Formats: sequence, C-alpha cells, structure tokens
Amino acid sequence: MDFEYIKALHIIFVVTWFAGLFYIVRLFIYHVEAEKKEAPAKEILQTQYKLMSKRLWYIITWPSAILASTFAFWMLFQRPGYLEMPWMHVKLAFVLALYFYHYSCHRIFNDLQKDIIKYSALKLRIFNEIATIILFAVVFLVTLKSAINWVWGVVGIILFGVIMMMSIKLYKKIREKKSWEKAEREVLKSEE
Repeated sequence: MDFEYIKALHIIFVVTWFAGLFYIVRLFIYHVEAEKKEAPAKEILQTQYKLMSKRLWYIITWPSAILASTFAFWMLFQRPGYLEMPWMHVKLAFVLALYFYHYSCHRIFNDLQKDIIKYSALKLRIFNEIATIILFAVVFLVTLKSAINWVWGVVGIILFGVIMMMSIKLYKKIREKKSWEKAEREVLKSEE
C-alpha cells in the first residue's frame, strides 16, 4: 500500500482513538456524578453509562488504538529513517505516555463496571486533561518536526496544563455558584 494511504489511515485512527479517550472519561464523570442521585435515577443513569462506556471502549477506543498503532508500525517499517530523527524519539515518548493513560482509563472503566468508585468527578476532570496535553504535544512535534525546541515545547505544554487545571477549578466554582444540581431538580419536578 502507498505510504500516504497508510499515513492517512494512521491519522484517522489516531483521531478516533483520542475521541474515544476524551469521551470515555466524560462518561466516567457522569457515572460518578450519578452516584449522588436518588433512586431510581441513580440506577438508571449508572446502568446507561456502563452500557455506553462498554460500547465506546470496546467498539471504538480499543480498536482505534490498535489500528493507529498498526498503521504507525507499518509507516516506520516503510520509512525506518524516521527512527533516526530526534523529534520522533520525543513523539514516541508521548505515545508511550498515551498508552499509560489508556491503561489507566481501562482500570477506571473496569472499576466503574463493578460499581467501584475511587475518584471524584473533579479528579476525573483533571485526569481528562492529560490526553489533551499529549495531543497538543504530538501534533506540534509532528507538524514542526523539531526536537531542538522540545524543551520550550515541554515548558509550553506544562503552562498549558496549568491553564487547563485553573480553568477546571474556575468551572467548578461557576458550577457551584449557579447550582446546576438545584436547577436540575427543579426541571425534574416540573416534568412530574
């Protein structure tokens, strides 16, 4: 197969992999937040989130990770010179970090499927930003193909991470101030 087709397929499955990772953690957050609901809403919501998570995880996220990796290895097989480029070494380190992140998501997924909740919604929101940071790092590395400036890139990524964490905390304060839960209860009561 032509290299450009392999590259296109790699990019497509990287996109779907990240989409799965972003959405799975969002489902984890909803699952954890449903724990505070009263019966029967709690059971209905958590059952639905388990089903949605299972389908997303096994039908989209895992296959995308495997296919993205398969096409990446195929590209490296066709162009082994990439492995001599310093930017590729840094990129592969971020990809390894992404695999650790994926594995961590898998552990959380397994726990939630068994109704074991170990993390708060806030911790999961912060955890969700790790994938964003990895995505930014990889896209900039691949686009700029510069490992010389990777130190500045890492500093930028850390600053980006700090901004993301501050944004999450600001969102939490706004959410508490507006009392979304109170508004939700009022909507549910008005529907009865």
